[in-house]
Amino acid sequence: MKNIRVGLALSGGGARGLAHIPVFEALDEMGITPVAIAGTSIGSLLGAGYAAGLSGDFLRQFILDSFKNRNSVASKLWQLRPRTFSELTKMTLTQVNPQRVLEIFSEDLLPETFEELKIPLITVSGDYYSGSEVLHQSGPLLPAIAGSIAIPFLFKPVAYDNNLLIDGGVVNPMPFDCLPKDLDFILAVDVVGRPARDEAGTAPSGIDCAVGAMQILMQTIAREKHRERAPDLVIRPKIEPFKVMDFMKADQILAACDTLRDETVSLVKQKIGLLND
Repeated sequence: MKNIRVGLALSGGGARGLAHIPVFEALDEMGITPVAIAGTSIGSLLGAGYAAGLSGDFLRQFILDSFKNRNSVASKLWQLRPRTFSELTKMTLTQVNPQRVLEIFSEDLLPETFEELKIPLITVSGDYYSGSEVLHQSGPLLPAIAGSIAIPFLFKPVAYDNNLLIDGGVVNPMPFDCLPKDLDFILAVDVVGRPARDEAGTAPSGIDCAVGAMQILMQTIAREKHRERAPDLVIRPKIEPFKVMDFMKADQILAACDTLRDETVSLVKQKIGLLND
């Protein structure tokens, strides 16, 4: 299996994207290092960590440590407050600077440039004005990731490289088609999901509706793309009960994926075994 050129595509999905981590752990267990990773939104962020050489096990523990304490998270969020009157007048209640969020929460684990990554990475964003897909695979890393995760209503769009970047999910939620063409095997992880129904029957908030509408749009785009070309294997973790911003439920999301590591190992071995027959 080590001679098979594997590409990894990671979808967007907010907190649901933490389910990418067991797939990393499965690849680590099999000794498979992707030759390229393409990520949208949370997929670009976690993909960058994995591409930087951080193991699945390390990323799991880092995420659990980062979100186990509400006071610690609140302290980090407090650093996002506007520090001048000018900043306050430019900031809406729900929009924060995504690059500042990355700087605070990533704790210097990511390198400054794409070129310093151990695995080539492609991040996907959308350009607000042209509606086109914007790919980054060289140059400064954090601005590209910030643009890729800039969910409208939640994060400010990112002005970078002559584009105004917004979340990549609006143009390409599952970027398997952005990977190099000479791969033997493409593994895609789809954590987009659909809007979760509240068990108490509570109507969704305005922001929940906006994010849910994005999920529906992303599913529609992904379905159309699969008609033209499909990855060799698509992993769809069972994370439907969780919302896009449920990062404080990181332990529950990862617990819900308890069997995903073993399932991924089994499916990948089966699929790649067919290539070797």
